[in-house]
Amino acid sequence: MKSSLFPRNALVCIFLAAGCAWPGTFWAQSSAPAAEQIQVTGHYDNAVGSSDAASQGTIRAELLKSRPALRPGEVLEFVPGMIVTQHSGDGKANQYFLRGFNLDHGTDFATSVGGMPVNMPTHAHGQGYSDLNFLIPELVQRIEYRKGPYFAKGGDFASAGSADIAYRSRLDEPFGEVTLGQRGYQRVVAGGSAEVAPGLSALAALEAMRNDGPWTLPEGLRRTNGVFTLSGGTAAQGWQASAMGYRARWTSTDQVPQRLIDAGLLKGQPFGRFDAVDPTDGGDTSRYSLSGEWHNTSAAGTTKVSAYALRYRLQLISNFTYALDRPATGDQFMQRDERTVTGLAASHAVGYTLFGLPARSEAGLQVRQDRIAVALFDTQARAVTGTTRDDGVRETMLGLYGQSAVELTPWLRGIVGLRADQLGVKVDSRLLAANSGAASAHQVSPKFTLVAGPFSQSAKTEFFINAGRGLHSNDARGTTIQQDPKTGNPQDKVPALVASRGYELGARSEFMPGLQSSLALWQLDFDSELVYLGDAGATEAAAASRRHGVEFNNRYTPVPWLLLDADLAWTHSRFANGGRIPNAVDRVASIAATVRNIGPWSASLQWRYLGSGALTEDNRVRSQSSVTTNLRLGYQLAALRAFGKGSELTLDVFNLLNRQVSDIQYFYASQLPGEAAPVADRHVHPAEPRALRLTWRVGF
Repeated sequence: MKSSLFPRNALVCIFLAAGCAWPGTFWAQSSAPAAEQIQVTGHYDNAVGSSDAASQGTIRAELLKSRPALRPGEVLEFVPGMIVTQHSGDGKANQYFLRGFNLDHGTDFATSVGGMPVNMPTHAHGQGYSDLNFLIPELVQRIEYRKGPYFAKGGDFASAGSADIAYRSRLDEPFGEVTLGQRGYQRVVAGGSAEVAPGLSALAALEAMRNDGPWTLPEGLRRTNGVFTLSGGTAAQGWQASAMGYRARWTSTDQVPQRLIDAGLLKGQPFGRFDAVDPTDGGDTSRYSLSGEWHNTSAAGTTKVSAYALRYRLQLISNFTYALDRPATGDQFMQRDERTVTGLAASHAVGYTLFGLPARSEAGLQVRQDRIAVALFDTQARAVTGTTRDDGVRETMLGLYGQSAVELTPWLRGIVGLRADQLGVKVDSRLLAANSGAASAHQVSPKFTLVAGPFSQSAKTEFFINAGRGLHSNDARGTTIQQDPKTGNPQDKVPALVASRGYELGARSEFMPGLQSSLALWQLDFDSELVYLGDAGATEAAAASRRHGVEFNNRYTPVPWLLLDADLAWTHSRFANGGRIPNAVDRVASIAATVRNIGPWSASLQWRYLGSGALTEDNRVRSQSSVTTNLRLGYQLAALRAFGKGSELTLDVFNLLNRQVSDIQYFYASQLPGEAAPVADRHVHPAEPRALRLTWRVGF
């Protein structure tokens, strides 16, 4: 890898792309021809003419209010084709499934909240670890999602897609909510905003939550959360500053082998689906951040600048193989991650006329540095018995992008963009000096989109061609490693950056009143699928891969009070050698009906399908598909209105039909206490049984 920051031709190409003329992802709404749009008011901003890909869109807060979410991270299930599950304690990052990826805890799907990235590179548990448990759903204003590496603004981890979650800076009214549920679930959240001085607004929100869950060993989850925001100015010229704080601790019931569930006995004692093999697994995490944003729109263009700093900590204790490596003491291990993250983003966009055609260009810079102390320990009942790795890491990612846009005709617009990324890492291995070192890498990623339509006021249909190069970073420790920390055997280094290439053909139509439909045929290739094994301290190499599939999404409002959603996705996933990609799910689906404002009543019913996928490369073992149904009923309590504000009761029912399905399934070898030899088996983490939660919300 070259150590220079950027090749000269990369810098030249970026600013040529920003200064020449082809319309962009960011300019579709401003440069697209005016079209009569059918808005699904209060839910989606996905009308014809509103985006530059069939797989791009915006989810508004009103939709988030209409459906229940078992965990905060499940707000991402509103992204069509995304499924969110959990394989351990609820203080741990979720598992994400999208476009044939088991994204693990976030790799290849970039997420941000309030302008701050959530994904953690070189994380103790997994590359790109994305913990959304600090999210307060009541504060979400919108979610802007994109799939594929077609967008110049998207950098590390954005190959499969990305989602930017925007928080509110003002609330319609102060509110308080109390939720009580089965199995020890309790949650209190309150928030409000006010003008504290002329042109200056403040918002504050606090959350406290606890839950034991259905597990025989109570989860004992305790979560506290807070947000404070100051904002001033207008949508054209203004600023915002936020402080956030989050802390959680829990006891885990991790995945267990199917043979143990089938036998129903562990060391002579009864064992069921919700029992734990190691009762001392668990975790403790915290996240504290400061962020600020400034924007200005004038005749000279639009300028945006944002900055952030956060302090993060995780201590995670797990045991997935039980007594395979250390029969006498057990295989429990602790992963510890402590880091300080700082970052800056700046962009400038300007509109102009090029050869008589409306055009717009943007250039931007993004920089992030992580200073990390990351370690892996052997433990027994949470007591440290040995150290596998202990590293100090400094990791810096710099991205420059340029994108230009032109409206070629009233029905044709195009996009070209270019992005350059530079990654530099320095690893200080405190136990094994041979694994210390520095590495760097750069990549230039071109992007292209062409959008045709709508062709007339009556033909509300448009077509998309998207292509782009993307990337994800590898764990910094893998770029400098020379010896396996457990065995001492020689270990090959891995590249710091891995390239992806994506292509998509899409269409979006409003061929009948109230219906928005989109169809996307896509393909995504990766040069390799290297995985850093957080429980082993080494990197597992995998071959290049190809995924392709079809997505069909529909939003239908036959009458103003009814919204029908149907999202269907099919994926074909293979390594370059023809083998199956383990945990790549073939099909997912979500169908929902939402009723609003039928007198004091509202309701939502969602059917959710996670299909089967290969658990081994030879497809000999496959996961079992799962179907769950969630229900929400809401009732406005007009009799309890106070000071002109409203009160509402909401009943959420998760897994309405009480199906015995799994949130996650793996296939690997483990050895239970008392077993004479390892056994290759399916390991599962059950989905929660039927659960009821009742919420009382009061506005002041």
